[in-house]
Amino acid sequence: MTELFTERDHLKSSSGFTLLELLISFAIISVIVLIVAGSMRLAHHSVESGERMAEYLERMRGAIGIISSQIQSQVPLTYMDDAEKRFYFQGDRESMQLATNYSIWGRERGFTVVGYRVESGPDGKKIMFASEHTIGLEDSRETRLFTGADTLHFEYFYKGPTDEEGSWTDKWTAEDAIPEKIRLNLVTGRKDFSMIIPMRTVPQAPPQQPATTQPTIRPQFPGTRPR
Repeated sequence: MTELFTERDHLKSSSGFTLLELLISFAIISVIVLIVAGSMRLAHHSVESGERMAEYLERMRGAIGIISSQIQSQVPLTYMDDAEKRFYFQGDRESMQLATNYSIWGRERGFTVVGYRVESGPDGKKIMFASEHTIGLEDSRETRLFTGADTLHFEYFYKGPTDEEGSWTDKWTAEDAIPEKIRLNLVTGRKDFSMIIPMRTVPQAPPQQPATTQPTIRPQFPGTRPR
């Protein structure tokens, strides 16, 4: 009789799961679910990051294309200031103005004065703005070309008629000349980008170099009149 009861108890205990076994099973399932959910979140985050980066690069590529087109379509126009002719072109490290026949918006016919300026955003990243107005009209329009650059500035190349070699400067001081080419320097993350853009139409400058004592340049951005 004792042996019979022992065998029945053994059958009962082997026919189900103990509480400890159930807890271990639930713990294993929970870990698997967490791993799968984490992998899915990581994959989703990677896709979003890739899309944001692709969008940023596409916007930057488009902005650089606009800047290049406007610089290469530069026109050496002048205006009268105190009975003296002065070029619309002005430039320093973080701003530049020039006359061009290429407009971002392609609105009215005629020459356009475009101004670029670089500012620091709340996060310390550089932002480039572009503003335009058509010469002879009072209208003006501004847009943000791109953001997110760690470093962003212009440089200007000057070579006098009698000079064998030219030089780069980050502030244009020759009021009676226009640089032969512009260099756009951009650093974002680990990428260091530098692009040299030639000026297709450059007037003949007198045989002198920019003054060594650099006067203050006041860029006249679209929407303002030269003083």
